[in-house]
Amino acid sequence: MEGLGWILTIVIGGIAGWIAEKIMNVHHGLLMNIVLGVAGAIILNAILVAIMGSTIGGIIGQLIVAIIGACLLIWVFRLIRGAST
Repeated sequence: MEGLGWILTIVIGGIAGWIAEKIMNVHHGLLMNIVLGVAGAIILNAILVAIMGSTIGGIIGQLIVAIIGACLLIWVFRLIRGAST
């Protein structure tokens, strides 16, 4: 997450993971929500920078990016898990 400190990154990642959990109708714990939120933000920020040359700034912008990124990660996990069963 661009320009945010570690503590704020963890807080935003947890909130984003929790929101993504509700959107995607899955049940994870707090630690997994934080991991999904932070990892989703990192991945989607990299994609946005590669495509558009920049990303969405600010706390609200990064929260939106983290939510979308976490939803994408959950979706990809479901594709992989569904293909193997």
